[in-house]
Amino acid sequence: MSVADRIRVEEVTTLSDDWYVLKKTVFSFRRSDGEWQRQSRETYDRGNGATILLCDLDRRKVLLTRQFRYPAFVNGYDDLLIETPAGLLDKATPEERIKAEVEEETGYRVTDVRQVFDAFMSPGSVTERVHFFVGTYSAADKVSEGGGNAEEGEDIERLEPTIEEALAMVADGRIRDGKTIMLLQYAALHIFRETRFSRP
Repeated sequence: MSVADRIRVEEVTTLSDDWYVLKKTVFSFRRSDGEWQRQSRETYDRGNGATILLCDLDRRKVLLTRQFRYPAFVNGYDDLLIETPAGLLDKATPEERIKAEVEEETGYRVTDVRQVFDAFMSPGSVTERVHFFVGTYSAADKVSEGGGNAEEGEDIERLEPTIEEALAMVADGRIRDGKTIMLLQYAALHIFRETRFSRP
């Protein structure tokens, strides 16, 4: 269903174009009763991204990262954030980007990946659409120490809990990143209940 005929953009103002782009848009929206209502919204455009949960099925482990996230810190989270590897697409395809991001962050070079869904993570203000992947990895895939890109301020640790340990970390609050929780729930429902990793 298209809603394009219900929107009339009237004015767009760029408020910031530094790290990413923040815009204020004034528009009219035709409500379900047929009336046009004037509204104003700010949108933060940082591009689209990709994230992945890598699974070692033989050991029932998952590959996660841990790093400092300033926005989480200023909102009261005084710890490093545990996450699935992720990155912005930067004009690459989602699959190309996530393979490169995994190697940069974790040191593992993987080929067995598949996209399972995509989602808008904060559609009230952020335009970003995230492509969610799952894949397999093993010790043989390790080609470097990873750690991320120091020039971009990254200082990334790697951890390998079992799926059961990771789900317990969600329950007790040690894992609070939305994309990571979504992929762990997906894995619990669809991957670790299966006897093998299969493509759709």
